[in-house]
Amino acid sequence: MTNRDFIKTPVTALAACLTAVVLMTGCSSLKTPATADVAVSRAAVDNAASAGAAELAPDEMRSAREKMRMANQALKDHDYKLARDLADQAQADAKLAQSKANSAKATSAADEINENIRVMREELDRANQQAPKQ
Repeated sequence: MTNRDFIKTPVTALAACLTAVVLMTGCSSLKTPATADVAVSRAAVDNAASAGAAELAPDEMRSAREKMRMANQALKDHDYKLARDLADQAQADAKLAQSKANSAKATSAADEINENIRVMREELDRANQQAPKQ
């Protein structure tokens, strides 16, 4: 059996192709810059900030911004795995901050509505007491 016969067998050729695909996939995933992950996380941090999370959930926003800073530094240092991990953590912190901000706003709105209902009940009771009795 010559080298050409070895390469021409279908099973050997298929195994060689699969090995090449696996190696290319494995190598490409480790060396791909995490720019997309960092960009998505940066957008999440910006969205949380615009939702008022800096004022309503300052600890979570501080953590998200610090992790974004570290992810950007890791990206510059070509440590893409660390950049991707930090970007994911920053995105999670930003989403938590935004959720807390939205919850605080909803609680505030509910408190305002309850106060309006209380005032309206008092006015209704006062009006009923002053109305002539029949």
